[in-house]
Amino acid sequence: MPAARESLLDAAYTALTTRAWGAIRMAEVAAAAGVSRQTLYNEFGSKEGLARALVRRETDNYLAGVARALTRDGRTAAGPPGDAAGRVAAAAAWTLRTARANPLVRAALTGCWSDRLPTPHGAADPAPVPAVRTGGPARRTAGAGDGPLPGPAELVGGFCARAVAALEADWPAEELPALGTACETAARLTLSYVLAPAGPAAPPGPSAGPEAAPGPGRVAETTGGAVPQWRRQVEAETVSRLVRGAFARLPGERRRPAGVPGVHRGGWGR
Repeated sequence: MPAARESLLDAAYTALTTRAWGAIRMAEVAAAAGVSRQTLYNEFGSKEGLARALVRRETDNYLAGVARALTRDGRTAAGPPGDAAGRVAAAAAWTLRTARANPLVRAALTGCWSDRLPTPHGAADPAPVPAVRTGGPARRTAGAGDGPLPGPAELVGGFCARAVAALEADWPAEELPALGTACETAARLTLSYVLAPAGPAAPPGPSAGPEAAPGPGRVAETTGGAVPQWRRQVEAETVSRLVRGAFARLPGERRRPAGVPGVHRGGWGR
C-alpha cells in the first residue's frame, strides 16, 4: 500500500480516537497525514470511500492476526504444534482482544455500528462510484478494492478457513470435514462472546493491577469504559475451554503427543 494511503488511513483512525466520525473533516485528515486534500480525494474519492478503506484495512489486519495466532512458526502460547485446539484457542483469544481494542473490527464482527463510527455501505452493497464535482477535487472511480465489505458471516468464514488451512496438513483426508466443523464451531463460539461478553460480576481475587492504556492509533473501547483485566482474562479462559470442547472428540485431537494439555473424553484438561 502506498505510503500516502497508509498515512491517511492512520490519520483517519487516530482522529476517530477523539471524536465521532461525523465530526471529522477530510481537510484535517489530509493535514494530519502531511498530504494535500487533493491527494486524499485522489486516493479515496470521498469520505465514504475513506471509511470503506479504513474498515477494510482493520478487518484485513484482524484476519492476518488470526493467521499469525494459528501458525506463528508452529508455536503459540496456547500449545505446541500438535495441539490443534490450543492453536485455535489462541486465534479466539486474539479475536476477543482485537474486538475489545478496535471498535471497527467489533462492529464488522457483530454488524452493530454505533453513531460515532463510520457507517459504510453494508457488506452486501457495492460501493457507489463517486460523482465528479465541477471545480472540486478530482475523484477517482471505483476500483477493485471497492467491492462488498466483510460482515459477520465473512469474518467467521475467514477465521474458519484460516484455521483449517493451518491445521489440515496434520489431519487425514477423511477427518477434514470434522475438522472444518470444529473450526466453525470455535469461530461461532468466539463471536458469541464478542456479542455478549460474560463473566463474574466482581473480580475473583486481588486486583490484577492498573489497566494498560490503548496503544497509539487505537480507538478506545466502546463498551461503557475500559474492561478490567481480570474480566478479559475470565472471558479468554472461558472461550479457550469452549474451543477445546469443540475439538475434544476429534480423532486427530486424541492422537496428540503425550503431555499436551487439553480436553479428553474423561473430562476437562489434565
